[in-house]
Amino acid sequence: MPNKKKPAEMPSVEVVEEKPSPRETADEGPAVVLARDIYPGVLPIIPIETRPFFPGVRAPLIIEDDLVRQRLVERTLSGNKMIGLILRKENQVLRENSDSEAPSPDDLFRVGVLAEILQVAQAGEGGPVQIILGALERFRAQEIYRDGPHLEARVSYELEDEFEESDEIRAYTLAVVNSIKELIKLDPLHKEELRLFMAQTPLDKPGRLADFAAALTSANGEDLQEVLECFDILSRLETVLWLLKKEIEIARLQTRISNQVEEKLSKQQREFFLREQLKAIKKELGLEKEGRESEIERFEARMEKLQLSEEAAGRVEEELAKLKVLDPSSPEYNVSRNYIDWLTVLPWGVFSQEIHDLAHSAEILDRDHYGLKDVKDRILEFLSVGIVKGNISGSILCFVGPPGVGKTSIGRSIAEAVGREFYRFSVGGMRDEAEIKGHRRTYIGALPGKFLQAMKTCGAANPVIMLDEIDKIGASYRGDPASALLEVLDPEQNTTFQDHYLDVRFDLSNVLFICTANQLDTIPRPLLDRMEIIKLSGYILQEKMEIARRFLVPKQLREHGLDAKQLTITAPALREIISGYAREPGVRSLEMHIKRIVRKAVRRIVEGHSGRIKVEKGGLTDWLGRRIFTDESLYAKPPAGVVMGLAWTSMGGDTLLVEARGIHTGKAGYKQTGQLGKVMVESAEIAYTCVRAELSDHPNAKTFFDEHLIHLHVPAGATPKDGPSAGITMATALYSLALDRPVKKRFAMTGELSLTSQVLPVGGIKEKTIAAKRAGIQNLIFPLANRSDFEDLPEEIRRGLRPHFVTSLTEVLSLTF
Repeated sequence: MPNKKKPAEMPSVEVVEEKPSPRETADEGPAVVLARDIYPGVLPIIPIETRPFFPGVRAPLIIEDDLVRQRLVERTLSGNKMIGLILRKENQVLRENSDSEAPSPDDLFRVGVLAEILQVAQAGEGGPVQIILGALERFRAQEIYRDGPHLEARVSYELEDEFEESDEIRAYTLAVVNSIKELIKLDPLHKEELRLFMAQTPLDKPGRLADFAAALTSANGEDLQEVLECFDILSRLETVLWLLKKEIEIARLQTRISNQVEEKLSKQQREFFLREQLKAIKKELGLEKEGRESEIERFEARMEKLQLSEEAAGRVEEELAKLKVLDPSSPEYNVSRNYIDWLTVLPWGVFSQEIHDLAHSAEILDRDHYGLKDVKDRILEFLSVGIVKGNISGSILCFVGPPGVGKTSIGRSIAEAVGREFYRFSVGGMRDEAEIKGHRRTYIGALPGKFLQAMKTCGAANPVIMLDEIDKIGASYRGDPASALLEVLDPEQNTTFQDHYLDVRFDLSNVLFICTANQLDTIPRPLLDRMEIIKLSGYILQEKMEIARRFLVPKQLREHGLDAKQLTITAPALREIISGYAREPGVRSLEMHIKRIVRKAVRRIVEGHSGRIKVEKGGLTDWLGRRIFTDESLYAKPPAGVVMGLAWTSMGGDTLLVEARGIHTGKAGYKQTGQLGKVMVESAEIAYTCVRAELSDHPNAKTFFDEHLIHLHVPAGATPKDGPSAGITMATALYSLALDRPVKKRFAMTGELSLTSQVLPVGGIKEKTIAAKRAGIQNLIFPLANRSDFEDLPEEIRRGLRPHFVTSLTEVLSLTF
């Protein structure tokens, strides 16, 4: 607040030309006049915008209006320094144009203060004028009118004469004083103002005290105007006391906020200084270096342990030199530091110690997997070549087979057998080339591709990396990951594999890559040519029995907190689970059903069952519900027109029934149903043509075909089917229907039929043979060209089967009828 001037607050003032003693006689003393006779009755009015002045207050006022500025200067020069100050009402719009007319009389309140111009200062020619005013007394404007462009008012003064002091006024006065003291404690800036006021004004002037207190507050203009208009001392004290209490609450809130901010800043500054001191102490003691120096030393220490290529070493040296001159707070510093970190964390020239022991490898494969003898033999042959060469690398294995046959676990066993680190990641659904070859360093958050991340994780340059689900890799506008894999999986190219992020050649030729897939059809041909295919066809009943007994049941008992003394699953029950609930080629569904049994057993034990729980074949419906798979034959004895075929799917081998039926329409016709694919529909057409040609000399059959619509159906209708291998099966079904003779034995067959009735070879012999054995079919018909495929099957699969190899449809019909 500005400094205060002691106001002329007595009802009369003395006007003297010299300084006589106040005790002079009446003859020699000065003349005494009333103040109301000295104060002018007409005043020029200066509107105030924000808050009113109070009597006894000295404060500056800036005048920008040219006309008002000119008038003030004129009055000052003329010696007439008295003006009136009236607050402008808040609901009136301020005039921004200095050349516009002055506010109208209705824009102003009716109570203001008389002020004396104490000092005038102008900031340059034509600039605003700053005046220092000393407010003297309240007045009430009787009339406000315009004198040309200016406002003037006829005023009457409300002088504070002697008043009757009461206890109530004294109490309010003390309350105001105490409130001012409390406010000063919260805001010490008002302390000097109070000291000056108390030195000039005694406490027996409560009106002046109220005016001073109001001037101390930050109340708005209307509230302060209300105080100015309180001519009654008691009402003025009461209003001011309310404003002081409100100001105290605001000051307390402001103090609390300031303390919170200062406390937070102080804590941060304290932590900063302590951190700097700790850093300086550690530096003096040699315990710690600066962050940048420490990182550079760490990178240099890594380089000493690695065998970087010439290109990589030059790049690291270049980046280290750049890092030494960069500001640690710059974004480029972090980019460069991360790049050097990746360059020096990769296993340049670091290799795992391999185990070249074929017996040890065979032991691990037999320990982790039962059966799959042909697959194990292929793996051991591959490892033998690596042992002779001294390095197991240079080719890419691809395990192809249905889900749950152990493709991924075999890869993990191979890594353990040769003593290498194992890293697996799935490429199924991958659509971004950057996942393989990394992002360029210009992108925020850029990282190397999966292969260099695998190298960092394994910490060796010769791990076993498994690419799962390679047949499900995708492509998008971000690139084709399958094409990016061509460089990685080519032994002639991966010696100089260049990641987009690293931008330095890294040797991947020492990595043993293993891929897994459910089928080969969706793998791009150039990628497939780089792989050595090993097929896992699935497990037969006996193999599943052993796997469940050796691995699955003990594993589930262990995971559920049980032992063999608490739960036993008998061999007949396991056989029934395999044949009636889990017929898929793998063992994943079998494991899920065993887990379901174990969970129910655990519940029974928790509910109070005592003694061993024994799962028998006859009680499986209580454990697993009704049987999912029934006997393959829908008929106790297949009627004419029904023949069983063998099919291959991505889930392994399966059996299917082909049904044919004739409808007498008086004319020939032929249709097929069962969601048959285009190739299978063509096979059905060929079968129809071949059978009609075969029976062209049979009078009854010729009449049958000429007068009947033949309907060929392959259940199940909701499953899509395609391929040529059901040719002889559909022809046999049509032949049986035409002669009305059922197949004499329970046969299952597969083979492609040509238009000249020749039987052509098909694939998936192992899967189809396992499916027939699983279904209990003993008599099988294969193309003669597939004899070697059948004879290559393990003895335990061929045992109990009676295969028949044919070259033509005539041989098929002679076997079946």
